[in-house]
Amino acid sequence: MTDYSSDRYTAARYEPEDDGESAPRDSDRSRGVALALAFFGGFFGLHRFYTGKIGTAFAMLVTMGGLGIWWLYDVVLLAAGEFRDIDNRPLRSWESGGAISAPPRRDVAQLAERIESLEHEVGQMAERLDFTERLLSQEKSRRSLPSA
Repeated sequence: MTDYSSDRYTAARYEPEDDGESAPRDSDRSRGVALALAFFGGFFGLHRFYTGKIGTAFAMLVTMGGLGIWWLYDVVLLAAGEFRDIDNRPLRSWESGGAISAPPRRDVAQLAERIESLEHEVGQMAERLDFTERLLSQEKSRRSLPSA
């Protein structure tokens, strides 16, 4: 017989499983956007559409936010940072893409070096093109001169 009241079952039910990859703990979706959607269109479930909870969004749409009770509950959860997206990750970051981090400094340095090298190559190609155009114009002028 399974004991559904155990802490282990509750923790496994609400925490994402560790599949060996380093999954971000918080949602990528913006808490600010979700809160604005909930405040202005929460009766229609707009914040739930945004977070990927399509089924409950349609239920909110049909019941007009659970006659306002469900809407108020979601607004409080969003304001407190406890509302969760479809992947059961809490919306805690106020910016969009909260789980995205800046590239490491060494990657930026490598990109800067690569850009300098490409600029040098483009400069050399421009010089070669200019030289080729001058040769072609000299050849064209030789052919157009009358022979003496």
